[in-house]
Amino acid sequence: MIANEGEYVKFSEVFHCVGAVENYLCDLEKMMQRTLRDVLEVAKTTADSWDLGEGFKKRHEWLEDYCAQISLLATQIIWTEETIRQFDDMDGGSENAMKDYAVVIKKRINDLIERVRLNLTMELRVKIITIITIDVHERDVIDMFVARKIADQQHF
Repeated sequence: MIANEGEYVKFSEVFHCVGAVENYLCDLEKMMQRTLRDVLEVAKTTADSWDLGEGFKKRHEWLEDYCAQISLLATQIIWTEETIRQFDDMDGGSENAMKDYAVVIKKRINDLIERVRLNLTMELRVKIITIITIDVHERDVIDMFVARKIADQQHF
């Protein structure tokens, strides 16, 4: 799959256009969906190791390995899981869990800002700026939880 902007995603397997066009176009669409699901699965698995330290890619480097939509989707899945985990930690007695998480989010935004200041391809620059925009919204949500002392996961 090649986007107008030049992003390229290789199919999970070889696809052949065989038979009636109305049939193979439906099959092509299913192949595209399967491929993106497979890529997202790998992206999510590798994203789970962002903060594990030496030998693992940091988030601001990891996003180079995936197309923009997969990078963005995986980061939003991770943010949702991490936010829920903070509520769970607060339920377990950690009063500062959400405040501590706000620090992590701000560090990730700063890392992306530092990255976007470098000489990048237009494609990578747009991807990073898009993720920064979403991250800022997520940061604002977490800051609001902290400011309002929201500790109930049902308010998320």
